[in-house]
Amino acid sequence: FDFVAHPVQNLKVYFVDDWARRTQILLYMRTLNSTLRFKRGWFGMKTTLAQGERPSAFVPEAKDLAERYSKLVDGKPMVLVTETVAGIPTTAHILGGCTMGRDREEGVIDRDNRLFGYENIYVCDGSAISANPGVNPSLTITALSERAMSKIPEAGAGEARDLPEAAKVLT
Repeated sequence: FDFVAHPVQNLKVYFVDDWARRTQILLYMRTLNSTLRFKRGWFGMKTTLAQGERPSAFVPEAKDLAERYSKLVDGKPMVLVTETVAGIPTTAHILGGCTMGRDREEGVIDRDNRLFGYENIYVCDGSAISANPGVNPSLTITALSERAMSKIPEAGAGEARDLPEAAKVLT
């Protein structure tokens, strides 16, 4: 452990002046063919592996990339404590849970993001994306949300508005 071998040098990283200006956060994403499920535990939510390869906190390609980048900027590569000490991988993008389907037997929401069995409830977040796209899903979430909103009728209009030409590709 580098932290044990050089504690002062490592602690200085956390107490630097103007931390946000002097740090870079690198995000490394990859696609695994696996599925996690959330369960309630005694101390909050727990994940269990439903199928596929178990995600690892250590990704050799990410470590190599961070080390090469740190040399370019004369920096010090670090990872989250949960990944280093506990070996627990983290993600900023929790996806899935509200799959699209033709009916409530096949999914949670319809093609217009409407929740089956309820009026005027739309799902417009990452839970509508059933698989990891391998890249940051923000633009996909935005596109799905904008499309869903375009289907909501204007007040008093009674019908959904026509989609812009660019959005018609999705239908």
